[in-house]
Amino acid sequence: MALADHFGGAIARRAQCMQEELEKDPGSYPFNEVPYYLNESGGWSVSISDLKKHLDAARSEGITVRGLVVVNPGNPTGQVLVGENQCEIVEFCRSENLVLLADEVYQENVYTDEKKFNSFKKIARSMGYGEGDISLISFHLVSNGYYGECGRRGGYMEVTGFNSEVRKQVYKVASLSACSNISGQILVSLAMNPPKAMVQTFNSFEGMTCSKAEGAMFVFPSVRLPKKAIAAAEARNTKPDVFYALRLLESTGIVVLPGSVFGQRKVGLWDLRSLSRLSGLWSFIDLTSLFKTSSTASPLMAIDMTSTP
Repeated sequence: MALADHFGGAIARRAQCMQEELEKDPGSYPFNEVPYYLNESGGWSVSISDLKKHLDAARSEGITVRGLVVVNPGNPTGQVLVGENQCEIVEFCRSENLVLLADEVYQENVYTDEKKFNSFKKIARSMGYGEGDISLISFHLVSNGYYGECGRRGGYMEVTGFNSEVRKQVYKVASLSACSNISGQILVSLAMNPPKAMVQTFNSFEGMTCSKAEGAMFVFPSVRLPKKAIAAAEARNTKPDVFYALRLLESTGIVVLPGSVFGQRKVGLWDLRSLSRLSGLWSFIDLTSLFKTSSTASPLMAIDMTSTP
């Protein structure tokens, strides 16, 4: 059994579905949900006394409660729990021997300067509790506002405070579920291992400069193309930046937008627009470096960006 706040969130919604299926087919799931209620007058905080009341009531009915589900930031209440309340929740789970399941998928969506999101793991560690002191499962997604990409269905959970045998069973159950789509998996990978800054990478290339990205989703680097590349483009009656963009696409699969489509006003320099936050950005960096130094491709397929005009 697991305590779950009345409004739910992803975990509690799943528990509700299981509850309905359990009522239709007893024995189909080995667990159930014990609801608790948030304190609206206290900013939708978690009342420890209310938790204790519902926990004791469930136990008095012979129900074995195994864990506590907390959604922070809240859905649909929109609250962000304060650190003191989180400390109370951690202490409650420790004293009652409950697994803390922290649904933290909206952690990037905090709109007030008065509060700051803190993960339950951070709170527990700040209280001096380590792996052997509390069992905690933290959930996060890239689908709910991480990059404003609701179609990017990917997420992960971190399992701490469990022995190796329990972790093996968790992995086994997780492996039976359908996997995320490819774009979702890529974005989760990038969230876990953030790529290098694109502007810094562009500015590390000879013959290329790029201003700092301050907003939106784009960067606009300038490329000083070699004379031979410009001549090759003119021989094809093609603008040099278009020629470069096509060669880049054909050689590496990287898509950029020629700056001339926005209006070109520099002499000898050609702009390229690229997404500053791009799924597969690590590939962009690696492939661009490869393209820059390639010596095996045809002169018309690779532009040596280290050359001077």
